[in-house]
Order: sequence, then C-alpha cells, then structure tokens
Amino acid sequence: MPRVKRGFKARRRRNKVLKAAKGFRGGHSKQLRTADAMVMRAGVYAYRDRRVRKRDFRSLWIVRINAAARERGLSYSRFIGGLQRAGVLLDRKVIADMAVHDPEGFSRLVSMAQ
Repeated sequence: MPRVKRGFKARRRRNKVLKAAKGFRGGHSKQLRTADAMVMRAGVYAYRDRRVRKRDFRSLWIVRINAAARERGLSYSRFIGGLQRAGVLLDRKVIADMAVHDPEGFSRLVSMAQ
C-alpha cells in the first residue's frame, strides 16, 4: 500500500485553525497545538456566552425599569405586578426602551400599574 503524506488536507486543516486563532496573543495564534487548544476553548466560551448574554440583557432591562419606576414612586416588583393585573403584555425589553427614550409613555404605564 502506498504511503500517504496528507499534505493538502493537513495544510488546509492547519490553516483553518490558525485563521480562527488570528488575533490571539503570542503562540496562541502562531503555534498549531496551542492555537488548536485556544480555538476549542474560545468555542466553548462562545457557546456558553450566547446564553449568558440573554441573562445579562434581562438584568440590564430590569435595572433600567426599576430606576425609572422608583423615580415615579413605585418599586420594580409593584410596577410589574400592576402591569400584569392591568393586562399589559409588553416585555421588559420594550418597557426598558420606553423608560429611556419615551418618559411620557413610561409615566402612562406607571399610572396604569398603580
């Protein structure tokens, strides 16, 4: 059986790894073995942080809603509870955007929640 050196396929695989590691510091972007490990680790972090991003944004929206509601004399939990009782079906992203960009509209929501 003839010997196979795998030149083209191996080079293509190595170049794919090194391209994905571009911008990493030191040998992490130059040496194949460390670059391969770092690309794997970066993929794990990217997978995890796609989920963490959703949590971070929700907590940011809650902080903004709470600050705007407290300026109008209402806590976050009472505000959200009042909106649910009033039958308002807006999510926290939209409410937080209103709190920042549309103060009059947010004030109307607060009066509905009270």
